[in-house]
Amino acid sequence: MSIPILNIKNLSVDFKQGTRVTKAVRNVSIDLYKGETLALVGESGSGKSVTAHSILKLLPFSASHPNGEIIFDGENLLQLDDSKIRKIRGNRIGMIFQEPMSSLNPLHTIEKQIKEVLFVHQGLRHKQAKERVVELLEMVEIQNAKKRLGAFPHELSGGQRQRVMIAMALANNPEILIADEPTTALDVTVQSQVLKLLGQIQQEFKMTIILITHDLGIVSNIANRVSVMTQGQIIETGKIESVFGKPKHSYTKKLLESEPGGKPVPVSISEKKLVKTKNLKVWFPIQKGILKRTVDNVKAVDGVSLQIRKGQCLGIVGESGSGKTTLGLALLKIIKSEGEIEFGDISINNINHKQLTPLRKSMQIVFQDPFGSLSPRMTVEQIVSEGLEIHNINNEKDHKKQIIKALKEVDLDPDLRHRYPHEFSGGQRQRIAIARALVLKPSFLVLDEPTSSLDRTVQSQVLDLLRNLQTKYNLTYLFISHDLKIIQALCHEIIVMKNGIAIEAGPSEKIFKQPKNPYTKSLLEAAF
Repeated sequence: MSIPILNIKNLSVDFKQGTRVTKAVRNVSIDLYKGETLALVGESGSGKSVTAHSILKLLPFSASHPNGEIIFDGENLLQLDDSKIRKIRGNRIGMIFQEPMSSLNPLHTIEKQIKEVLFVHQGLRHKQAKERVVELLEMVEIQNAKKRLGAFPHELSGGQRQRVMIAMALANNPEILIADEPTTALDVTVQSQVLKLLGQIQQEFKMTIILITHDLGIVSNIANRVSVMTQGQIIETGKIESVFGKPKHSYTKKLLESEPGGKPVPVSISEKKLVKTKNLKVWFPIQKGILKRTVDNVKAVDGVSLQIRKGQCLGIVGESGSGKTTLGLALLKIIKSEGEIEFGDISINNINHKQLTPLRKSMQIVFQDPFGSLSPRMTVEQIVSEGLEIHNINNEKDHKKQIIKALKEVDLDPDLRHRYPHEFSGGQRQRIAIARALVLKPSFLVLDEPTSSLDRTVQSQVLDLLRNLQTKYNLTYLFISHDLKIIQALCHEIIVMKNGIAIEAGPSEKIFKQPKNPYTKSLLEAAF
């Protein structure tokens, strides 16, 4: 190896709030060489993203660097002023962020957002920029790229939003690409495609990649070297084959041994059906012309029927954009739909907002992107108590007890309830989102990719938590995920979706052992 393209020396990062100082990163040193992929792995909150964000000075004002240097092209990036660091951000060093919904502007189309990168750094004209945007979207395999230029982030699936983030990061062919959990929102088949794509682009442009991930399978397939982090420190660094083949540190061994396990909570056949749908449809009209006439429909959910017994977990699997999340939102009447929906003994197809409000506390959702679904202006206490206040449950004094209880149930320290979401790791934010749903004591919980942003060790903990809560409160889950190992560990039954249609459904064991549909077989092959 030659001289490092990027050199991090003894970097430390502190976060200060009032008189309290949190030491997030301590004396981290990393050498990054041209053309390699260096993986940064470790549990949620270990300091991976904080280290990476320090490179481009993207940390909040509460952060400080008591010591350390980040040397790139002979300059210490930590000492550059705003105008100089802006020339490097997105141009020479690109970044794919972990949570695309909070990183993309909800008010601008994806065309405008990618164009902005090209205008600022390359000075392209509108026609040139538009052609380049289409080229980038096709490169990251967005279907019908020209037709999707006018789409807003909320009109895309989680996986499609992540692809847009990748396209933005690659727009200027950066020398270094920091990929912060770039495949968390993607299903297993698309994960492999995106990783292959990154590999091709890396070879073509001799690009250097820092890959932050909790998925060790990805690391072994794409990275040359790995650095393992815990509690803000790097405890082990080396080539993939030596670190994974003969790990020296006990923490590295623990990471390598962590895989989702266990079996679904037993459910009695005599349990009543809690949720039922018949021929459920969610169609989004495609309108054109001055009069906005409907010329076609996007059939996000097209005639899906399902039944979930009390205490049961139904898994919904399929590729990004297959209609999984839309189905979950339709069940909770968050978006309009056609067809029959029953919750308990109540048909909720045509009931109005006022009639639906009392039922809301019994049916809750944990969203895929915890940072996007938690208000940045509210403390954890305010976030968790919001539902109690809306539904007028008990008085303010009792609220505090219930908040503390809910946080304890998701293994979060109640003393942290006065902090804001940005002060927590991705995994901790997901626990806050689960606590917000649980505080209302619901009977039905829609879990939309609740473990996708978590590392394997924390995934196992959250799975155990969900199973324990299910046993304790006889909760009913609709679990949406692209991770079939987690589905196998938690779900009694599975529905496989493709293009809005349920192409295969049945008991979990049967589908995993004897899948009938070729698409289901391809999903299982990619996962296992």
